[in-house]
Amino acid sequence: MITIRTSRAEDEAVLAKLDERTWTTEMSPAPPPPPGTPFFDDGTHPEDVLVAEHDGVVAGYIRLGAGFAIPAHDHVRVIGGLAVDPDRRRLGIARQLVHAAVAEARRRGARKVTLRVLGHNTAARRVYEGCGFVVEGVLRAEFRVDGADVDDVLMARSLA
Repeated sequence: MITIRTSRAEDEAVLAKLDERTWTTEMSPAPPPPPGTPFFDDGTHPEDVLVAEHDGVVAGYIRLGAGFAIPAHDHVRVIGGLAVDPDRRRLGIARQLVHAAVAEARRRGARKVTLRVLGHNTAARRVYEGCGFVVEGVLRAEFRVDGADVDDVLMARSLA
């Protein structure tokens, strides 16, 4: 059984470990987090992260934050990270997390949810598309990863 809940401070170690286990160049152009990197920091607070539990074990998370810190952007929420334990993939956890993030964004008064995903991360793009996100733009060759140019795909879902 899969349940979704808001993260808690005591989830810190398991979420940091999940970040270490799931980091790949398919998912991020940034370097991997060094072991011991805290999960929660000035930019990520427990209330901004939804956690999926599978049979009582943390199996994934999604970050949902504000966009630009200006009043004109208050209606937008941004998905800033999604990870699922490699041993628990293909159970629909990512899709449930995205749907939960959209519902939470709506609850917080958002009219739009945006995200960025690497062009070569076709699995994530399929999940987002299946949850109603559409491509709004592509920054061609925005990153150089493993010696190859990689697009940065901007996706969004209207909640209006």
